[in-house]
Amino acid sequence: MKKAILAAFASRLTMPDLQLMPEERLTVSRLRIEVLAGLTVALALVPEAVAFAFVAGVHPLVGLYAAFIVGLITALIGGRPGMISGATGALAVVMVALVAQHGVEYLFATVVLMGLMQIFAGVMHWGKFIRLVPHPVMLGFVNGLAIVIFLAQMSQFKVPGSIVNTGHGMGGGEWLSGMPLYLMLVLVGCTMVIIWGMPRITKLIPAPLAGIGIVAAVVIGFGLDVPRVGDLASIKGGLPTWHIPMVPLNLETFEIILPYAVILAAIGLIESLLTLNLVGEMTGKRGGASQECIAQGLSNTVCGFFGGMGGCAMIGQSMINVKSGGRTRVAGIVAALFLLIFILFAAPMIELIPLAALVGVMFMVVIGTFAWNSLTILRKVPLTDAMVIVLVTVVTVKYDLAIAVVVGVIVSALAYSWNNAKRIHAIRRESVTETGAEVYEIQGPLFFGSAEGFAELFDVANDPDVVIVDFAESRVVDQSALQAIEAVAGKYEAAGKQIKLRHLSRDCHRLLTKAGHLMVDSDDDPDYEIAVDYGVRTGILGGH
Repeated sequence: MKKAILAAFASRLTMPDLQLMPEERLTVSRLRIEVLAGLTVALALVPEAVAFAFVAGVHPLVGLYAAFIVGLITALIGGRPGMISGATGALAVVMVALVAQHGVEYLFATVVLMGLMQIFAGVMHWGKFIRLVPHPVMLGFVNGLAIVIFLAQMSQFKVPGSIVNTGHGMGGGEWLSGMPLYLMLVLVGCTMVIIWGMPRITKLIPAPLAGIGIVAAVVIGFGLDVPRVGDLASIKGGLPTWHIPMVPLNLETFEIILPYAVILAAIGLIESLLTLNLVGEMTGKRGGASQECIAQGLSNTVCGFFGGMGGCAMIGQSMINVKSGGRTRVAGIVAALFLLIFILFAAPMIELIPLAALVGVMFMVVIGTFAWNSLTILRKVPLTDAMVIVLVTVVTVKYDLAIAVVVGVIVSALAYSWNNAKRIHAIRRESVTETGAEVYEIQGPLFFGSAEGFAELFDVANDPDVVIVDFAESRVVDQSALQAIEAVAGKYEAAGKQIKLRHLSRDCHRLLTKAGHLMVDSDDDPDYEIAVDYGVRTGILGGH
């Protein structure tokens, strides 16, 4: 594992990103874009990190330190330049129960164990399994997450100081009303208009940064009484310090933190890898799944030892970065460093920024993240795919991302299995090589879903004494398929008839041989050399 981590560092520090486009090389112009994109992301990270710390029931600095540490390490060695990681709500809602029952020290220990699990997943190259997530699940994922980001902004429309932690996240509080509400809405709308219109005027400054800057200048200049970042909590602090979690090193502690660590590791990797794919589609880059697992794991392990709540990829901030022009690792590194500067030196200034400006930025992220085309394709795609899109969206909003993705994959897999189960059929003809023999040409895959249908293809009572089952257009997939073949052979044995299997693909042949049903060589199939007289192989029937 140690070698894999060192290799990850070496590959990131000594090799350029091979897929970096010529216009994305680190020129002066590119550096300016990356730095401004990083500043924009850092400003958007502050209220999110503070809010998620409240959700988890920990001090705001615990969330800010996590955003800094996770953001910096993943920016340095992550699998996708342009991605932004930090403290997230998906993890915070799981952490709240642990913190409430056992305290923050157990959270730090859990984050360390979570990180080690993610490193292990990366070393084992388990990140590649994200390719099994179907496109309808991806559409549901982005739609659900867009709705979650939107709903998360609603707490900013409540009177500062009236929001409480209910134990299941942030809730309660009094809604803004009257002039404060109208002023908040106007400022949010102005921010969105600026972000929409700025690229049409100039691209020298990222549109989200321009929106935040202009609206903040108006609010501060005119002394408008609106909720600001400082109303959430003070973000001033020192450097994160090395801190070994103060928990008993015994089996009882391990039993407490293990279930949370597994859930957090799974949620973190799923959200990170799906965000990696989404950013990859926007930037035209591929790969890096296992590298991202290692980066996420290492960042969380370090985070747990420096008093952070851990984190994962953030789709909202990643979209802000990409939309602002961030394409290299510089933007993510700059965002993390700016965040640290805010904590150490610029807290009083950052705390003056109106929340309305940041809400406007996140609303534009919601508009850009939601897959609006999915609303039109629902009528065009197969019904099952449409149901998966809606199901994943609803479950993401109602529960969490990990459950939604697992449910979506399971439903998609079951639908695929059902459709393939109906494809099994046979073409019957007389054999041209053996007089009086009947040939069944099997069409479609033979697996657990089609095993019953396979058995129904044969007319044992009326078939001749010799039956040939040709698998040239089929595949034997699993143990259920082997059992189906054996059951059919048993029926022919009982009827005193002989059955032969031909044209099994090499992988099917290995599967049957491993199960003890086949011999390696056969003269029945000179091309494939894997045809078989089933009766001779198993001893169920007489000689060939």
